[in-house]
Amino acid sequence: MAVQRPDMSTLTGTQWDLVVVGGGITGAGVMLEAARRGLRVLLVEQRDFAWGTSSRSSKMVHGGLRYLAQGDLRLTRHSLLGRERLIRELPELVVRQHYLFPIRRGTFPGRWALTAALFMYDLLAGVRDHRWLGKSATAQAAPALKAPGLRGAMTYTDALTDDSRLVMRVLHEAAAYGGIAVNYLRAGSVSHVNGVHEISLEQEDGQAFAVQARKVVNATGAWADILSNAPARVRPQRGSHLFVSAERVPVKQCYTLLHPRDQRPVFVFPWEGVTCIGTTDLDHPDALSLEPRCTDAEVVYLLELVNHWFPDVQLTSEDIISSMAGVRPIIASGKGVNPSAERRDHAVWEQGGVISVSGGKLTTFRLIALDTLRAAGLIDEQEHRAASRDRMPAFSEKSRCYEGLGQPLAAMPTGKALEATLRWVLQNESVVHLDDLLLRRTRLGNLLPDGARQTFPMIQSLCEELLQWDASRWEAELARYQSIYQRFYSVKEKIRGASEEQASALSIA
Repeated sequence: MAVQRPDMSTLTGTQWDLVVVGGGITGAGVMLEAARRGLRVLLVEQRDFAWGTSSRSSKMVHGGLRYLAQGDLRLTRHSLLGRERLIRELPELVVRQHYLFPIRRGTFPGRWALTAALFMYDLLAGVRDHRWLGKSATAQAAPALKAPGLRGAMTYTDALTDDSRLVMRVLHEAAAYGGIAVNYLRAGSVSHVNGVHEISLEQEDGQAFAVQARKVVNATGAWADILSNAPARVRPQRGSHLFVSAERVPVKQCYTLLHPRDQRPVFVFPWEGVTCIGTTDLDHPDALSLEPRCTDAEVVYLLELVNHWFPDVQLTSEDIISSMAGVRPIIASGKGVNPSAERRDHAVWEQGGVISVSGGKLTTFRLIALDTLRAAGLIDEQEHRAASRDRMPAFSEKSRCYEGLGQPLAAMPTGKALEATLRWVLQNESVVHLDDLLLRRTRLGNLLPDGARQTFPMIQSLCEELLQWDASRWEAELARYQSIYQRFYSVKEKIRGASEEQASALSIA
C-alpha cells in the first residue's frame, strides 16, 4: 500500500477520530494501532517522515544491556520482547546479529559480572544466545582487536535495522488500514470547538487550513514540549555516528566497546555495506529547528575509540564517508545526572485535551502506541492488556516494501537494480525533496562518497519523469540537498586534533 499525498480537500472534508502530530516511529506506531482498530486517522509531519530521531538512531532494535545494569528490568523486558516480535515479523528489516563485548584484565565489567547480566538478558528475551570466548577464540573471531590486557570476550545477540525504513514500513501498514500520513504539513495551534479539536495546519507554501478530530496526539519527540502546553519534560540529547568504508574497518559482527576515556559503551558494526561507529551522548542545547550535526570533538572521540581497540587501523577524519547526528527525546529526571544516566522510559501526559507522548526506544514503539491510545481513551485497560499479549503478526504482506530496501546487512543495489529501487520509492513514498530520497527513503547520501554525487544523473532523470520536476526544480533541489549534506553530514576538512577543551567538553562518562 503506497504512502502518497492526498488532495487537501480530503483532509478538511473528513471528521477524524484521531490526528497524530509527528511522523517518527512513535507517531507512526500510534497511527497504525489506531487504524488497525478501524479509526479514521490522520498523521501530519512538519518535515519529512522520520526526519528527526527516527532516521538518526544507532540502528539497533535491542533490549539495552545498560538499562539492565541500571536495574531497569521492566524497560529491558519490554524492549527484549519487542525485539523478538520484530525479528519474527519483519525478518528482512530487523535482523538478529552477533555482538562481541571484549573483556580486559582489571576492568569492569569482568567475565562473571557480564555472564550474570547476559544470563538475565537472555532469560527475559526467552532465548539463550550468550557465550564466553577465551583469548585465542577472540583473536580468531576478531583478529584486528588488539587492546592491551585482553582476556577474551562475551558474545550475545541483539538486532539491527534501518530505522527510517522501519518507520516507512509502519506507515505502509497503517495506510493499508485506511490511515493517511502527510509530510511537510506543520501543525500549529489546537483549539476546542463544539466538542471537537480543531488543528491548524500549514503547508510549505504557506497555505493554511484546519481539520477537526475527536482526539489529538502530540508525538513530536524532542519537540513535544512546544505543542503540549504543559511544563517542559523533555531533555534533548545528541547522539552522533560516523560511517566509514568496510575496507578500512572490516567488521562482520557488532562490537560493544568501552571507550578508553570514560568507559562508555560505543558500538562499531556493519551496516548496509559500510561500517558505522557510534554513539555519543550529550545534551543538545542548539535550536531544534536546525538539523543536528556531529561536532569536531565528537569525531575525535569516536576515532579515538576505534584506534584504541583496532590500533593497526589508524583511522582518520579523511576516512569518514559521512556523519550523522540525532537528538533523543529523553524524559528529564530533574536530578541533574549526566546524559548517559537518564532513563530511557517513555511518558504520556495530557494537557488541554492534547495527549503528549515522548521518550522511549525504537524497540518499544508498539507498547508506547498502546499506552498512548489508552491515555486518549481510544482503548480501555482490558484491550490494552490483550493487545500487549497478542502474538498475532502486526504486519501483512500487502504492506511489504520493495525487495532489498533497508536490509541492514546488505549493501545498496547498483545499476539497474538501484534504478528500479529508486523508481519504486518515488512512485510510492511521498518524496517531496531530494534529501527525502537520499537521506531517509534510501541511505545513498550516507553510504556513498560526496553525498552520492555519482547517482545524480540517474536520479535527475527519474525525478523529471516521475515527479514532473523541470530543470529549474532539479537545480533548486540539488542546491538544497548539497547545502544540507555539506553542513550536517559531511566531514570534509581533516581534523588536526581537537583541543583539550573540545575533548573535555564531551562530558559523557
